[in-house]
Amino acid sequence: MCIWTRCRRDGGHAAGEIASKMAVDLSAEKFSGHSGLFTQDEAELWLNHLIRGVNLHLYEYAEAHAECRGMGTTFAGALCTNEFITITSVGDSRIYIWNKGHLVKQITEDHTFVNELLKSGQITMEQAVDHPKRHILMRSLGTEPTIALDTSTFEWTNGSHILICSDGLTNKLSDEKLSEIMEDAKSLREKTDMMIKEANHSGGEDNISVVIISNDGDGDKE
Repeated sequence: MCIWTRCRRDGGHAAGEIASKMAVDLSAEKFSGHSGLFTQDEAELWLNHLIRGVNLHLYEYAEAHAECRGMGTTFAGALCTNEFITITSVGDSRIYIWNKGHLVKQITEDHTFVNELLKSGQITMEQAVDHPKRHILMRSLGTEPTIALDTSTFEWTNGSHILICSDGLTNKLSDEKLSEIMEDAKSLREKTDMMIKEANHSGGEDNISVVIISNDGDGDKE
């Protein structure tokens, strides 16, 4: 059982670095203090409680430190058991699920201005790709004292994989390209290296982070 987080700077370089590190450190501390197994309901409650606590801590820290006012970070986390995964995200860092022979499927929602335009039918998917306001976030961790959460649970069968990644990766690699790399007969570490290399080759202007977690019957647990 494990929890993974990936945070991206937002709200200024220095303050964003602080928010990102604090979010990861606080999450690791809270998880290390937990013992026992989760039911699905317990997992969702625990993860929601964690994120709301982290969010408030970041907000109060920023209010008390003028140099950090307005700091925030995106967040994507997965609580994994042998039977299910419970996931949540804030901002535009994403979580995908993948099974062999299928395309990767995004299982989180982007909290961005462009995604709101897309959902309301004001722009097309093609227009969203290069929209000049695609980096504007509608939700980030630490910028307000309370936060809305989209937490959900998915079946976690043998052979399933999840990808947790920043938009620096997904802005450069299509679902088809991610799936192509996942189908490659390489280790998970080699696949993450391939994704980062491909994203950098395509421009690599932004932070590129990716973690792959498998529930594989062959014991590949990297």
